[in-house]
Amino acid sequence: MAVASTSLASQISGPKSQPSYCPSFSGLRRSCFKLDHSLSLASSTQSLFQRVDSHLRLASSRKGCRAVVSMAGSGKFFVGGNWKCNGSKESITKLVSDLNSAKLEPDVDVVVAPPFVYIDLVKNSLTDRIEISAQNSWTGKGGAFTGEISVEQLKDIGCKWVILGHSERRHVIGEDDQFIGKKAAYALSQGLGVIACIGELLEQREGGKTFDVCFQQMKAFADAVPSWDNIVIAYEPVWAIGTGKVATPQQAQEVHVAVRDWLKKNVSAEVASKTRIIYGGSVNGGNCAELAKQEDIDGFLVGGASLKGPEFATIVNSVTSKKVAA
Repeated sequence: MAVASTSLASQISGPKSQPSYCPSFSGLRRSCFKLDHSLSLASSTQSLFQRVDSHLRLASSRKGCRAVVSMAGSGKFFVGGNWKCNGSKESITKLVSDLNSAKLEPDVDVVVAPPFVYIDLVKNSLTDRIEISAQNSWTGKGGAFTGEISVEQLKDIGCKWVILGHSERRHVIGEDDQFIGKKAAYALSQGLGVIACIGELLEQREGGKTFDVCFQQMKAFADAVPSWDNIVIAYEPVWAIGTGKVATPQQAQEVHVAVRDWLKKNVSAEVASKTRIIYGGSVNGGNCAELAKQEDIDGFLVGGASLKGPEFATIVNSVTSKKVAA
């Protein structure tokens, strides 16, 4: 059954319903699966699965690069909390207190991105176990750019990361691929890590353009950045952000493996192995474990659930779902 198209506003900030998997469409590039109608049903089915297997390099045919944690990439599990434009001094003080008292698995890089006006408060009160990210940055040094924040200022107050290319910046604010790439290049040149977001709209997935959209966004980063050493890619399907709809583990995995293949073919095998690819889109304490089991999912970028300290800790600790016998 086809999923009905929704408005952009509802895709980005729709009603907060109970999260549910959205299994009724895969969003694969349709041109990859054209079948010869003269073939029998049996041969068509066989051809389809051969094409899927060839195109995606399904995880079952791959082995993890590390002995302890089964991940396609070789980097450490990464979980970021994007607080967006939420919170007050009172609520954020409570959230920081909850995070400070949480027991977090050691084999995870943990980052939170408070609203700009609270970064200093959070930095001065949050445990050093958790690093601070900004939610945006400018394309160069400071100056006559009213309302913008420079990378130098972010570093000055202790930020280690910045989120760039988030769908709300792309589709609400209107930032294009090249502008986002320019921001990423400057942030990296100044020593700030970049959480580089990619992802498709609902109509793009329904139209079979998921890979085309993600690869185009990846190319804009690749064309601009000086190095991939300090980049984490966040795949966030726009239809799953704030809507309560979550990509199934299989849907998320198929895009993650395709993005890793794109890096291998267009950058290098080393970058493909080292670069962490995390998933975002209505991730919560109830679905994170199943998502984390997927070989190419190296962590999460969390929205609403990151505003709840205990639930965010559960998501961080979902790394245990990846652990296998050495």
